[in-house]
Amino acid sequence: MKSTMERRTFLKSVGAGALAGAGMGTLSSSLAEGQPVEASKMPRLLAGCCAYSYREMLTHGQMTLEDFIRKAVELRLDAVDMTVYYLKSTDAEYLESMRHLAYQNAVTFSGAACGASMVQADRAKRADVLDQIKKWVDVTDRLGASHLRVFAGQLPAGVPMQQAVDWVVEAMKAASDYAAAKGIALGLEDHAGVSQSADVCLEIMQRVNSPYARINLDITHFIPTPTEDAYAQIAACIPYTNVAHIRDYFDDRTPVDMEHVWRLFAQAGFRGYMSVEYSADSIGGEAAITGAPKLMAKTRELCRKYSSV
Repeated sequence: MKSTMERRTFLKSVGAGALAGAGMGTLSSSLAEGQPVEASKMPRLLAGCCAYSYREMLTHGQMTLEDFIRKAVELRLDAVDMTVYYLKSTDAEYLESMRHLAYQNAVTFSGAACGASMVQADRAKRADVLDQIKKWVDVTDRLGASHLRVFAGQLPAGVPMQQAVDWVVEAMKAASDYAAAKGIALGLEDHAGVSQSADVCLEIMQRVNSPYARINLDITHFIPTPTEDAYAQIAACIPYTNVAHIRDYFDDRTPVDMEHVWRLFAQAGFRGYMSVEYSADSIGGEAAITGAPKLMAKTRELCRKYSSV
């Protein structure tokens, strides 16, 4: 495992490259002004939404996932992220009906998500988590999606970070091999816990070393350090990212500079989904029914502005 200094040096170099003023300014300006962009650098930023955005309504029966798919049409979204907690069943007939409904409405599944934690001190529990991830890979495949979000988990008391990272690498390697056979990529979320810093996320990606092991990049979760702010960490992870989760406030409740974030993705030539994961808690408690569409409208606007599509 790399030392902290080595990881931070690598992150700093990647972040500095992504943030280089001249290159970013040229590409971002070209996109914003509708000027031609070299084909190999053309970003495709597509607007989406996570089912988790409507978790209260889905949990209490005020909305179904079928309603959520139709809501995507109303909100003029390209895709939805099917958080699996809200599936009525994993039976083939039900999953195929969801897939068909999405197709009928020209809505793409940007991915699915499972909540299993890869950081388990007990070997038998780690084996069980791998089985759970494989199960959700199969569900993702049946839905017709090509991305499954996974979590490292919280660092257990008394467990060194190095050991936890080793466990995640071990699980990601095995799970990625299984997912690769179905053409599905795993996206490790930079969530609270082991994977809440870019240097750890990057180390895991490099050690797993598979095109089917990627990052599900939530732009709000990175913990700033004296040498790398959240934006530098976002920039460093974009080359490994399949799907981005969008909120407009960081975990410490400071607002996200959304224009700056989209410029980072555009400069990196990102091609993927900018999927809103609305959280009423972060913006004063506005209910999802009114708050989520506002954030989605801003996301659509920025995707149009900074994308070649």
